[in-house]
Amino acid sequence: MPVTSCDIFCKVIDNYGDIGVCWRLARQLAGEHGLAVRLWVDDLASFQRLAPPIDPAQPEQTLAGVCVRHWDDSAAQARPADIVIEAFACDPPDAYVAAMAAQPRKPAWINLEYLSAEDWVEGSHALPSPHPRLPLTKYFFFPGFTRRTGGLLCEAAPLAALQAFQADTSAQRAFWQRVAGEALLEPVLKVSLFAYENTAVGSLLDAWARGPHAVVCVVPAGRILPQVDAWQGAQRDCGALRLIRLPFLAQADYDTLLAACDLNFVRGEDSFVRTQWLARPFVWHIYPQADNAHQPKLAAFLQRYTAGLSPAAARALTDLWLAWNAGESLATPWPALHAALPELRQHAAAWAQILVENGDLAAKLLIFCKDLLECPAS
Repeated sequence: MPVTSCDIFCKVIDNYGDIGVCWRLARQLAGEHGLAVRLWVDDLASFQRLAPPIDPAQPEQTLAGVCVRHWDDSAAQARPADIVIEAFACDPPDAYVAAMAAQPRKPAWINLEYLSAEDWVEGSHALPSPHPRLPLTKYFFFPGFTRRTGGLLCEAAPLAALQAFQADTSAQRAFWQRVAGEALLEPVLKVSLFAYENTAVGSLLDAWARGPHAVVCVVPAGRILPQVDAWQGAQRDCGALRLIRLPFLAQADYDTLLAACDLNFVRGEDSFVRTQWLARPFVWHIYPQADNAHQPKLAAFLQRYTAGLSPAAARALTDLWLAWNAGESLATPWPALHAALPELRQHAAAWAQILVENGDLAAKLLIFCKDLLECPAS
């Protein structure tokens, strides 16, 4: 029997990252792989901020070839799809799971996990988890940075369009004309700033304002913006720094901003992955967790990502990332990172090629699910 349908369940927990990942995956499975995809979302108002055509009042609508459903009581009565994906351990309704168990051919049931570069991910990827009562098995699918993981989300057509944009000087000039009122030719350093609240932001803005290099910093609406406003409100002169505020950006518009900038400050998971595919130097603000549980994740990625850099560039990147994530002053780390930017640009392009060789998540996920459905576990 062919694999033709997929249900993705998504709960919007915080910061739009969950729905951002699920929306990309749903589009790719529908557009590139031809599946009939239903995306069940509990918070359509948050979804609308990433995809403005979404109408939060409509319980069912189609966008980009994906059937978007409000995750309400109707989900419990839905007929299960061939592939069922729960994003980040958001359990489908009990009645839906019972209907899965009643199917002659049990669906391929996937728990799409959070991204990590830690070594243990390879050993945990694709592990089964039998249901305690029903004849069903759930499988853990881990995104990652090696071939022995699930890879990273990468939509082919949008990425190709963004890469074409990066190679088109006139398109970039037109973009900056719209955003900044001028073409922003070199040697201006163009930076996007998207982060959680961070006590280090004042020292970063100080370093840019008082530094010898012109910097244009674009700040989309988000959690760091009040701190940026407070800093500027206390300043008489921004010096070499020009700040540009933008409203909250739809996902596609934010991707274009990442592609247009020379350096991207990103946060969470979705923008973290996007800037890597776009081969841009970046600074990651990892989502802070209780008891500093995020620190091993940050260290693991830094170790993996800096492996191909010179000692000086690796140290510059590491020092600034650690200071940024600790909320410490960037007065000393910033000049070193700026000096390393030419090497970091070359490294970002080489790193993106490594990601290509590892395979993209949607394709690897579909192969894994087809194998499950063709050769179910006994």
